[in-house]
Amino acid sequence: MNQITAQLFEAQLHDMRAELLDRLHIQRGGVRGRAEAAHEAREHLDATHLRPDEGFDMEVALEEHEAADLMAIDKALQRMEAGQYGHCIDCAQRIVDARLQAQPTALRCLDCQTRFESA
Repeated sequence: MNQITAQLFEAQLHDMRAELLDRLHIQRGGVRGRAEAAHEAREHLDATHLRPDEGFDMEVALEEHEAADLMAIDKALQRMEAGQYGHCIDCAQRIVDARLQAQPTALRCLDCQTRFESA
């Protein structure tokens, strides 16, 4: 991967990270306290007629997904810093730019990812 392409992917990863952190900040109430955000979330659940445990389960699932996304972005940035970004963790072959453009946190080339998912 040439230096310009690497810089573009690094900028994209940093943008993704900033957007995710901004979204998490807003979802958690911005400058409001957690108690106020929790009260507002409870009111929203009441308005949507979801049972509190269903709403809580959805909230936890979203937080787990966002935490996993943040971890994947951070690991991709670490791989970039170590000079390993863009190489498959299974076969060490270069991951094509089109795949990285679609999934900047990709760990595997398309062939290895297909094998990984079918295992």
